Amino acid sequence: MARQPALNEEALVKLGSEKLARLVIDEARRNAAFRKLVAAALAGTKGPAAVAALIDKRLAGLDRAKAFVDWEKAKAFAADLAATLATITGEMAAADPDAAIDRLARYLSTADRVFERIDDSNGRLQDIYHEAATALPDLVGRLEETGKASIPDRLFALTISDDYGFFSTIVPELAAHLPAHAVDHWDARLTEVEQSIGPVKEADRNWKKSAQLDRIIRLRQAIADCRKDVDAFIALENRRPNARCDTLPIAVRLCDAGRNSEALDWIRKQGRPGLKVMTHEDLADGSLPRDFADLARTRLEIRILEAMDDRPAAQDLRWKAFETTLDIGMLRDHVAHLPDFAEFDALDKAFAHANGFEQKYRALAFFLGWPRLDLAAKLVVKWRAEWEGRYYAPLLAAAEALEPNHPAAAAILFRALLDDILDRARSPAYGHAARYLAKLDALAAYEGAADSMNAHQIYRTELAKKHGRKSGFWSLVKARK
Repeated sequence: MARQPALNEEALVKLGSEKLARLVIDEARRNAAFRKLVAAALAGTKGPAAVAALIDKRLAGLDRAKAFVDWEKAKAFAADLAATLATITGEMAAADPDAAIDRLARYLSTADRVFERIDDSNGRLQDIYHEAATALPDLVGRLEETGKASIPDRLFALTISDDYGFFSTIVPELAAHLPAHAVDHWDARLTEVEQSIGPVKEADRNWKKSAQLDRIIRLRQAIADCRKDVDAFIALENRRPNARCDTLPIAVRLCDAGRNSEALDWIRKQGRPGLKVMTHEDLADGSLPRDFADLARTRLEIRILEAMDDRPAAQDLRWKAFETTLDIGMLRDHVAHLPDFAEFDALDKAFAHANGFEQKYRALAFFLGWPRLDLAAKLVVKWRAEWEGRYYAPLLAAAEALEPNHPAAAAILFRALLDDILDRARSPAYGHAARYLAKLDALAAYEGAADSMNAHQIYRTELAKKHGRKSGFWSLVKARK
């Protein structure tokens, strides 16, 4: 196959201006977003005022538009938004960063109206607006000191009405560019807003007011972080409109400040409930959802204990955390902190614990991840009649990992996957079922593949007897031969 020519600036220059101009014109006729970028570049040759006029016209259009954007036009609409942003952060920012900041602020203020007009379930437009927000700190950094001092006031209305959280991640970067008196002024204005909202009691059920107060407090906490003022951060956390404060970020900041005793007290307090998560293995085992931050809290407590030279307590906590979760990282850390040669007994103990773990899917994931495929295979055989094919994500990964060297265990899992599809007549998955049967046919050739279960030919005969009428499946099996 002929190698495609390199697409780089040097190669394009060699094409010559006339040929490049023709290519640009042709693409601009096909691509509306590209056409706007070209128009901005041409406006840039006339100076910042021409670029500003072009951007203002587009922003005015976003302000006025009310018609819903259907799915067929969504991609082009997103490209148009991205082109406008590129013009602000490109042509305008290069010529006049101060004016670019004003246009970015106006651009971000259109978010509410834009999201009312289009279904953004895939998050494409939110990504564009987040990109717009993250461009602000760099532009602020280009300003003279007097210009930087005005930023809190210029962006204030936008920051306190930021329902989408575009500013929440950039406040530290923004504050880092500002003179200290401007940061103080920013915090003072936010304090006035916080006081005007007033405290929100949980019994009030005023979700809008609660969200607004929480947003202001988090902005002030970001400023407290910039000042490295841990006590201010804690005081603000205690004022957040929820029953309990989030103790993890407080403990992190106290630990970073070397206030380890206080950090230990905070990390052991019961904080506000966090995001609950479940893995595929949790679903298969029927486990309850877990707090996403639990392991992070444990790791921080271990870090604090180490900083306080209480290594036995840290090591004990690592082991207890592993016993509860079968977390591979926690066991590796535990082993790494053991004396020489002590790891062998510790690993034997850990593997025995995992083998007897009540949640077999999590135990299987542990053995695969360590990896100890031999122990994973033994676990599969041990529970050979208990694996449920409907939990195909963990079982398929295990079957494919065990297939090369542990055919009996792989065959057990492939049978579970195949049986589930046919028993539930999941016709869209018949293609997968035919592939699993082909895997079983291949595994049957390995010695020991039929250990602890019926021979493959018997299994195939029973399969045909039970599911012989599923012609869609059998036609796919025949097509694979």
